[in-house]
Amino acid sequence: MSFNNKVVWITGASSGIGEALTYQLHQRGAKLILSSRRKEVLEKVKSNCSGDTSDIHILPLDLAETDVLNQKAEQALDLYGHIDYLFNNGGISQRSEVIDTNLEVVRKVMEINFFGSVALTKAVLPSMIERQAGHIVVTSSVMGKFGTRLRSSYAASKHALHGYFDCLRQEVYDDNIHVSLVCPGYIKTDVTQNALEGDGSKHNKMGKGQQQGMAPSRFAEKLLPKIANRKEEIYIGGVETWAVYLKRFVPKLFNKVLRRSEVT
Repeated sequence: MSFNNKVVWITGASSGIGEALTYQLHQRGAKLILSSRRKEVLEKVKSNCSGDTSDIHILPLDLAETDVLNQKAEQALDLYGHIDYLFNNGGISQRSEVIDTNLEVVRKVMEINFFGSVALTKAVLPSMIERQAGHIVVTSSVMGKFGTRLRSSYAASKHALHGYFDCLRQEVYDDNIHVSLVCPGYIKTDVTQNALEGDGSKHNKMGKGQQQGMAPSRFAEKLLPKIANRKEEIYIGGVETWAVYLKRFVPKLFNKVLRRSEVT
């Protein structure tokens, strides 16, 4: 399957995985709608794309502002008349112990990571059902399958995505709409630096795992063939992705290993 001439909407497109997907999909001939909060950074990403960029459109949005996402979806649909792929990729992380994390921080992480993706999907879904075609891609994490110290709110938001979109996949199967949950391991992005501390301040530190992680460009190269093949749940990363299976089959050993592991 080819992405040529497919309309692809990517949130979180200003950096990291979203930026890498932009370059890869542009090379494959996709018609792109790029979203994040920072319009000027999106413009820079667009300018980094080679060749004709007339089919790359900038649509700034904030996933925390769920009350305006219906309007944003209308604007996106007006550009091409439909959306073939919605990449729910925008999000934020957190680095603090439960006891030190303000409830407002928990709510903010859930609002962006969970409710933002849900609201945008619900806004696009009717048009996909009407066309009897579409593919919803959700960037979760291996943290959507297990949890470690310092990531309670982040892991909770990713676990919630799995529950919600697993259900949606069943509901839209007969409408020829596909749902893929993507679970990256350590990818070398700014996710740890941009993570929230317990008081809501910025973490401003690069995690050791991210520092040593897979390049976003390599991640995108590995991901897109799996999306094209409509794989429902996707794990890409290093040895940390095996933790998903370790927890499933030997949970006691898994928890013992986690307690002894360095977490950053």
